[in-house]
Amino acid sequence: MTKPFTAFVIKPFAVLALALSATASAFAQGSPAPSAPPVTPAASALLPDTQIVRGLYVNRFAAQSTKRMRQLIDIADHSEINAFVIDLKDEFGLNYTPTDSALKKNAGHSGTIPHIKELLDTLRAHGILPIARIVVFKDSVTARVHPEWTIRTADGSPWHDKKGMTWVNPYHHELWDYNIHVAEDAVRMGFGEVQFDYIRFPEPYKSLPPQVFPDQNGRNPDKAQALADFLALAHSRISKLGARTTADIFGLVTSLPNALEVGQQWEHLAPVTDVLLPMVYPSHYPPGSLDVAHPNAEPYAIIHAAITSAHERDAKLGLSGERVRPWLQAFTLGKPAYGPDELREEKRAVYDAGYDGWVLWNPGSKYETFLSALEKTRVSHKKPFPATAAGTAAGKRGRG
Repeated sequence: MTKPFTAFVIKPFAVLALALSATASAFAQGSPAPSAPPVTPAASALLPDTQIVRGLYVNRFAAQSTKRMRQLIDIADHSEINAFVIDLKDEFGLNYTPTDSALKKNAGHSGTIPHIKELLDTLRAHGILPIARIVVFKDSVTARVHPEWTIRTADGSPWHDKKGMTWVNPYHHELWDYNIHVAEDAVRMGFGEVQFDYIRFPEPYKSLPPQVFPDQNGRNPDKAQALADFLALAHSRISKLGARTTADIFGLVTSLPNALEVGQQWEHLAPVTDVLLPMVYPSHYPPGSLDVAHPNAEPYAIIHAAITSAHERDAKLGLSGERVRPWLQAFTLGKPAYGPDELREEKRAVYDAGYDGWVLWNPGSKYETFLSALEKTRVSHKKPFPATAAGTAAGKRGRG
């Protein structure tokens, strides 16, 4: 039986005391104290000092473990980490117990985070921004509960991917409303940012039946526009609650001009989110990508090229600030094995491309191998953009 977060429950006065203590400590160390957010509804869900986000992914099982959450909080307390991306709704359904009966039936069967409000209070007291990861269109639980919301084949039967999973239909507006409802619930509980994942259509492999979208009707058939329309609607509703709207995308989207077959395209998605998070894992790039023979062996080269491209495209759209926050590889897939040195190179690539934020992905939420690559305090390292030719050459020559 999971124990409650008795060691973490922070009363309102204790939260205030912690905030005052943090401010005093910052002045004592000669660093600027975190400034309070504007007293307006549009800033209510965010924490001070979270324009630069350096986070860890926390899967549903880690989030359900009191012991593991204590360990992860301790990592954040002693490093530059200031955000947790927590599985609130993944492929296994909801990871919390909603009060709304309309949401309860989509709960799934893989447990829920115990005492979630106490956990969120604790994270905030420790200066950790809670980010709700919400998987949208790869949703087997909702597909089971609402078969009428699924992608179909030509004969009307549910369409299945190569693993036999049923996907829900990205054109279906009731599905949109359901996911945005979960996001709004998350913000009201205490999450300051909503991160939508699987914002895409399933791959249309030739070996599988063609995908049929019953609810497309007379709507624009463009996949990229459909995804953008969903995110625009989500952003309009979530921003009213004072939270950021972000989305995960494939790393290749930063460098390919046209939409992928799954519908992701940079110029469609960047303007309708506060931040895009490209998954620029070097191990996921084919040999020769971005003029790099062995991508997994050259994390700096891959990530610098990908994020520089993203920065250039945002600049053309007139978008500035920390609107790109890449997912970095904190796992090993192939050779070489990834450890602190590789992570330092990944981080350096982000900074040299003109951004300060990143999130580490480890599917098991195990980061101990990489701790020595984390700095003790969080300071800005991003370089001016666009970088000068001399600065770029210097950056490529040596480790930071």
